[in-house]
Amino acid sequence: MASLGLGARVARPKLDRDAWLIRLFLLAIGLYLVLALALPLYTMLSKSFTTYRFAPSNYELQIDRGEGWTKPVTLAALIEALPASAHPELATSHDGRLSVVDLLPDFSFRSTTRYQFRSAVDGAVFLIGSERIADRDWHTFTSNEFRRVVMRPAASRGIENYWTYFSTPSLVQSIENSVKIAAISTVITVTLAFAFAYALSRTCMPFKGTFRLIAMIPILVPSLLPGIALIYLFGNQGFLKDVLFGHSIYGPIGIVIGSVFFTFPHAFIIIATALAISDSRLHEAAVSLKASVWRRFWTVTIPSARYGLISAGFVVFTLVITDFGLPKVIGGQYDVLAVDIYKQVIGQQNFEMGAVVSVVLLIPAVLAFAVDRIIQRRQVAALSARAVPFEPKPEQAADWTALGLCIAVAVFIVGILTVCQFAALVKLWPYDLTPSLRQYDFDRTDGGGWDAYGNSIRLAVYTAVIGTGLVFLGAYLVEKTQGLRVGRTLFQFLAMMPMAIPGMVLGLAYIFFFNDPANPLNFLYGTMAILVLSTVTHFYTVAHLTAVTALKQMDQEFESVSASLKQPVWRLFARVTVPVCLPAILDISIYLFVNAMTTVSAVVFLYSPTTKLASVAVLNMDDAGDVAPAAAMGMMIFYTNVAARLLHLAVTRGLLARTQAWRYR
Repeated sequence: MASLGLGARVARPKLDRDAWLIRLFLLAIGLYLVLALALPLYTMLSKSFTTYRFAPSNYELQIDRGEGWTKPVTLAALIEALPASAHPELATSHDGRLSVVDLLPDFSFRSTTRYQFRSAVDGAVFLIGSERIADRDWHTFTSNEFRRVVMRPAASRGIENYWTYFSTPSLVQSIENSVKIAAISTVITVTLAFAFAYALSRTCMPFKGTFRLIAMIPILVPSLLPGIALIYLFGNQGFLKDVLFGHSIYGPIGIVIGSVFFTFPHAFIIIATALAISDSRLHEAAVSLKASVWRRFWTVTIPSARYGLISAGFVVFTLVITDFGLPKVIGGQYDVLAVDIYKQVIGQQNFEMGAVVSVVLLIPAVLAFAVDRIIQRRQVAALSARAVPFEPKPEQAADWTALGLCIAVAVFIVGILTVCQFAALVKLWPYDLTPSLRQYDFDRTDGGGWDAYGNSIRLAVYTAVIGTGLVFLGAYLVEKTQGLRVGRTLFQFLAMMPMAIPGMVLGLAYIFFFNDPANPLNFLYGTMAILVLSTVTHFYTVAHLTAVTALKQMDQEFESVSASLKQPVWRLFARVTVPVCLPAILDISIYLFVNAMTTVSAVVFLYSPTTKLASVAVLNMDDAGDVAPAAAMGMMIFYTNVAARLLHLAVTRGLLARTQAWRYR
């Protein structure tokens, strides 16, 4: 029997058609993530290092006032001859222009003076109207013609934009404001969510199911809505305006209260999960050692939930620091990073500085996400297979205290929505409180009308259908593909990236990438397709993790049996994988639908006049002073999401009864 030599090659198994098909689809979805995420972010990052500045030394001018042509002079020399107060701003955005006649104090387009103008160096360009001139020849103009000559700024690479940003006190102040608001909101929200979750999991208080449902309500509304409600409550015309003791709701106070509202369910879900996995044996041991309630709390309860508390803290911090809608509505003059991006892009058309602010905002979001992922992995490693679930025992004082706390939180959450609904059902707050539906006549306001609401439903449906199929197929391919370790690792990295990318950053990146005429995908810009693309990408990570979790529960033997029976992979996928994972698929679809209805930051830069959305309409109507119609539109989003949830529940029960009966045998 011949032995294998050291240099002999190990034979690799030959790939069959199914293996090649899986690799092809994995490559296609990986390409989608590159085009929809990696390349736009790279383009935005490169734009942040791009500076546009006029180069007046690159152009020369001659003037003939009837006495012959003067000696050629550069535009830089003309600028130096101007009074300091008349010097033009040479740093500009990428689409800036500088008319040459602005440098000539005595210019008159009615005079008989003639002008000759040229580029003095190779590569310098100027415009005559819309005609681009790139040669170095002299061009002669009459006075009337010369006023059409303009310079375009030249692009250069460097850190000048960052230097400008960090040397501008008002912009740097936004960093401090954002971190401060996020930190305060995180402490309050996590503390409140922990107390709420503790009351539901560690006491025998009644109505637990009702309180759990109420805690989830903020997920169904856009983040702008609590800001509108707080204005009605504590604003200049609010019926509780004196409660703040002279302080204004417009600014940090309003942002913090609104942030607690819309981040509360996210913190509650994480902390409730952490408390649910507590080991009852530890509590019994502490009781047997005669430890006091307070000591048991700090030595057993808090340590067992510490990873959940830390994870909830980072999640809330990220949500607050990256949120745009709430501070835009109620922030007043209190600038934060997300609003700065909007001001730079929409207000000043300074896209490059907007890219700089986006990079600055990206840093804390990425750091918080990275730490959160580390904490989550350590939390999973701390689970014990022999843990005994904790069962609370009735204690009248503790149960009534917990009930009081939960009622207070429920009043806060329901109160916000009640105020918005009340304002949307009266003629004119606070002067005429007669019931009326006039606020729902969206077509008379500057927000997109009912068409915007219809567009949001279309976006949500497209996102739910397309996104669910794309995400689940991608998760299936990356989990079931054999080999391709590097490719699968890269795919997982791309799939996790959207969680760390703020919506404002993604939207601005899409402007830079898809609005470039040289991009073959430019045709998507301004269409519903780019809104669907950005929304699916923005919420890809959570959906991907949900699908991966469901797929990991399936034994690898399914693939082995299918291969032994010579069944194609698509048949196994359709007849086994999809039915088994149907609960997760339905959860992904409703998650994408709800977030597509409520998102603002990811789409505020991308909508067109024909694709206005309900969530953006809330923002635009509030900006225009139509606060009551904005509240009405926000409530329409809420009711739509509630209806979608109820429909999802009904469909889920029906489908699971038909496809999941095997689970209960």
